[in-house]
Amino acid sequence: MSRVPSLSSPFLLGFDEIERALDRVVKGADGYPPYNIERCDRGNGQPERLRITLAVAGFTRDQLDVTIEENQLVIRGRQQDEKPRQYIHRGIAARHFQRTFVLAEGMLVLGADLKNGLLSIDLARPEPERVVKTIAINEHE
Repeated sequence: MSRVPSLSSPFLLGFDEIERALDRVVKGADGYPPYNIERCDRGNGQPERLRITLAVAGFTRDQLDVTIEENQLVIRGRQQDEKPRQYIHRGIAARHFQRTFVLAEGMLVLGADLKNGLLSIDLARPEPERVVKTIAINEHE
């Protein structure tokens, strides 16, 4: 069975990279760690701002990485057991994770902050510059 592209309209040209990005996001959505995305209040003339907050209790700053890779915001957590322990019950696992968010063209990552087990990443979406370009029409006889 062949996969029918969701962006298959003849009016959407060159969007195959977006479709691949959407496929990557869907494949990587396992639900851990939980997260929120909120729209922040705009300041005077400031661009739209968003904040992604991930629940990363038990992770230290050194165990977390926030990177931008090919228009994707990638958050990785690497946790290790420091010493062998004998658990009677283990409900809190030392677990690696990778959470990926695809960023629209022009999105800026302003910074990241870790406080009380919550990792917050602030982003801004500047208004795109409106450009109108006239294309010359050649006439051949």
